[in-house]
Order: sequence, then C-alpha cells, then structure tokens
Amino acid sequence: MPRVKAITTGSIPSFLDVILNFAESDTTSNLANQDTWLAQLKDKQGGKLVMYGDDTWLKLFPDTFVRVDGTSSFFVSDFTEVDNNVTRNIPSELKRSDWNGMIMHYLGLDHIGHKSGPRSPHMVPKQSEMDGIVKKIYRAIETEEHLHSTLFVLCGDHGMNDAGNHGGSAEGETSPALVFMSPKLQTISKGSECPVALPASRFSYYTTVEQSDITPTLAGLMGFPIPLNNLGVFIPDFLGFWDEDVRTGLLLQNARQILNIVRGTFPGLSFSQAETLNECTLAQSAGETLSCLWSNAASLVDVPGQIDTAAALHALTRFSKHAQDIVSSTASSYNLSRLGLGIVLAALATVAGIATVSTALFETQATGLWASFVFIAYGIMMFASSYVEEEQHFWYWASSSWLGWLLLKRRNAVTLPGSLEPYFAASLLVVLRIVRVWNQTGQKHAGEPDIARTVLPAHNILLWLLVLLTYLDVIQRLSRRVVPWASRHLATAASLTLGIAALGFKATFTKADAPELLEGLEYLVSRPMEEASLVAQARAVFSSIAIMVLLTSFPAVYQRIRGGRTAKGKD
Repeated sequence: MPRVKAITTGSIPSFLDVILNFAESDTTSNLANQDTWLAQLKDKQGGKLVMYGDDTWLKLFPDTFVRVDGTSSFFVSDFTEVDNNVTRNIPSELKRSDWNGMIMHYLGLDHIGHKSGPRSPHMVPKQSEMDGIVKKIYRAIETEEHLHSTLFVLCGDHGMNDAGNHGGSAEGETSPALVFMSPKLQTISKGSECPVALPASRFSYYTTVEQSDITPTLAGLMGFPIPLNNLGVFIPDFLGFWDEDVRTGLLLQNARQILNIVRGTFPGLSFSQAETLNECTLAQSAGETLSCLWSNAASLVDVPGQIDTAAALHALTRFSKHAQDIVSSTASSYNLSRLGLGIVLAALATVAGIATVSTALFETQATGLWASFVFIAYGIMMFASSYVEEEQHFWYWASSSWLGWLLLKRRNAVTLPGSLEPYFAASLLVVLRIVRVWNQTGQKHAGEPDIARTVLPAHNILLWLLVLLTYLDVIQRLSRRVVPWASRHLATAASLTLGIAALGFKATFTKADAPELLEGLEYLVSRPMEEASLVAQARAVFSSIAIMVLLTSFPAVYQRIRGGRTAKGKD
C-alpha cells in the first residue's frame, strides 16, 4: 500500500502507511479524497477506469473503478489463481474502447518470492508467463486502432532480497523495474541494448528514477494537472516529444508545484525575494539552499524572449531534485524533545524494574551475574536497528556461551566416574550449531545456503523421513494425553487416524505447492486425496483437531465446574 500511494500521488509514504498496510479492514488510509493521477484521468470527459488484481487498489480508491476483479494479496501460497483472475479479463478489455485507464496488479511473482525466494523453480516459468502477457498487450496496442495512443507502463511496487522478502533497504528490495512502452516512443528513442552486459555489481540499470517521478511524468504525457501533493520530478527522457518552449513550461509547472510544498515546509523563508547566489551550497540551511536554487531557476525563465533553454532546464531540474531529497527527508523528521522524554521515561521504568528484582538479578553466583549481563547487553542492542534485524545471533551467542560455561563448570566439579553430563552438554552445543544453520533469517544473511532451503530440497527422501519421524513423535505424544477418559487403545487409534490424515494433507498440499519436493515420491499421495479439494481436506483435519481438543478438555472443565458447585452446596 505505501508504494502504491507513492506511485499514484507522487508523495512520500509515512511510517503510519506501513502499519495500515496490514489492517485488512482499514478505511482511514484510502486516497479517495486525495489528488491522484487516477482521479485526474477519471475527471476527464467520459473518463472510466478498470482494475484487476490486488484488492489494495479497491481499498485505496473506493468507487473509482467501473469494472473490477480484486484478489487478496495475503494468500502467498497461491501462485496461479491470483494471476489468472487478472489475465482472464485482459482479452475482453483490450477489445473495449470505453475506458481510459486500466490497472493490472499481478501477485504471482511476489508470492513466489515470499514462499521460496527469487531462486525458486517457479520463478522463471512465472516470468515467462508475464513476458507473454506483456507481448499480448503490446501487440494489441499496435494492431487495435482504438489503442494506438495507449501508454503501457510496466513497473514493480517493490523488489525482493535473497530470501524473497521486502521492506528493508537492500538494493534488490528498493530497485524494482520500470518500463514505458508505446509505438509512439520510437520517435524519441531508438531502444536500448537488451540484455545489458553483465554488471560489475549485482544489479545494472539503464537509468534510475524515484517511484514518485511516475506521477508528474504521466501528468505531462497524458495532459492533466500534476497532483497537489506530488514530490516527483518529470523524467527528462520524455522531453524529446516537445519543442524547447514546451519543455521549459513542463518543468516549470513541475517546479512550481513542488515549490508550494517547499513553502509549507519552510514557512519562514520568502522564496519570491531570495538573493541569487552563484554557488547555492554557501547557503546556511536546507531551506536557504532551496530558496537560492529557486531564485536562480526563476531568473532564467523570467526573461521573455531571451530564455537559455538548456540552462533553464538544468536549473529547474536541479531545484526539483534537491527539493525532492530535502522534503522527502522531512517526512521522517520527529519531535526530538518528545523522543527524549520517551527515552527518559523508559530509562526510569528500567531502573524501577531492575530495583524490583535486584536481589534475584544481581546475586553473586555465576547464574545471577550472567543473567544480569545478558539483560543489559540485550537492552543496549535494541538501540540499533541493524542489531534488531539480526537479533537471533545474539541469542545464539548467549546460548552457546552459557552451555560452554556449564560444561567447564561441570568439568571442575566432582562427578561420578563414567558420568555422561559433559557429553550431554557437548551434544547440546552441536545441536545449537545445527539450529543456527537450519534456516537463515534476518536481513544480512537472508538467502544464504542453509539446511532447510539448500540441503533438504536436494535430498527429499531425507526431508520426508524427518517429516515422518516428527509426525510419529506427535502421534505418540497425543496417544498418551488426549481423551484421558477413554481407553488407551481408543486414544491411540484416534491419534493415529488424525496423524495420518494430517500427513496426507501435507503431502497433497506439497504436491500442489512445491511438486519438486515430492520428485520420486509421488506414491505418497493417493489418487482420491489428489482429486479431493485442498480446502475440504484442510477443513477435515482442523475440524478433527478441534473435536479432539474439546473431547480432551471438556470433561476436566465439567468436573471442575461440578466440583465447585458441590463445594458451594456443602457450604
């Protein structure tokens, strides 16, 4: 949702937008009353918009589209239906001429990334599928007369890191693709080499722009006003469509619109009377620098008949880009006095908490000293976001250190001959080391080889053997604890039935979701289970779990209630 807001309004999303992105029922964050390029398109005479795909657009823009087919983005195991819901509507829409804007938001690639990362075997087939859809749309633009003036914009709202996640600051997460396509673009561009030469770094780009730059660029190309809250800058590659006077007018309109936001950000400065400097970096503050840059740009365009177009375009772009950077940074500016007050209150609460448990926390024994050290170190770690992202390593280190200390302590203690305690502690250290490389988490090491995503998928027999042992252990534990009022044989039969059903559902779901994990083991999924609906199987398994929980807990609760009533009667 925050990225969609940036693309449609040209503004900078706030931290609150990130939080509201997870509120499925939230309606306070919609953009129905904000100035966006969708609203501008709709306000054109006979303007109609259609949307297919991620239903985030329907929440952000209620009552905006005349035809919709929305899909929830939170079912990340679905790689197919979420995209088919979009694709099935494309042929009929390309034949229609009653709309002037169509949104298609595909989710399959995003879901594959979240589920199994960018190196998933599902990734290349899905990318090929998207290539075919792009080709179909572009061919329609070339052949359908009512689409000859259509601009096709292909973009991602975000990228992904090596683990398939996004939301961080890694280059792969913050560098989605952006392509403008139209036969008319051939008049200003002869195309670019594709694919590009292998980059020295992991990524290479033809050029880079901000996501907010899409908004003023669409406004200029489509001929509608730039939205009021826009901080984007017109992409200069498209200036070749116009004569020099029009180019200057476009960038001047963009700069004046950004100037309105700058004036609101720095109300103490008078941009109309700022002194022109040869070197604006001599200004004392960010606001004064912007005032200087605007004055220099205005002085170049306010000379009738004598405009130096190249210098004016450079000055206007320089002001707009600089203003974009500065005003964007103020979106994350906070009230430092209130932050300081919060830190003081948190420190006082910490001191009070420590004082309350000081007798137990600061014992002279090694246990108390170690707990105190871990408590203080963990609190200090919370002041750095990079440490928070890799918090698991702190606990790996603390656990390893503690087990190592216990091992040394027991070696110095008097133990019986042949005691297995040292070997047990050493085994725990080995297990902890295995846990560390079982599943890479955090940001820094996300996507690196690990057991869960590198070793086990390549040895699926070992994977399913571990799964089977896990289910057998769960069945054995259930048989001793569930339905205590029934016979042991009945409890074992019920646990075994539930375990087999759950294991069958897991195998069936895996065959539908990640068939490569069942290669050579397809016989684990029987034909009736494969033909049955996954939803029906899930309902059966979870309903059985609920029934078993009720049969296990209800008698004990009933006896407790009945015992309470009996006690009251005696009183």
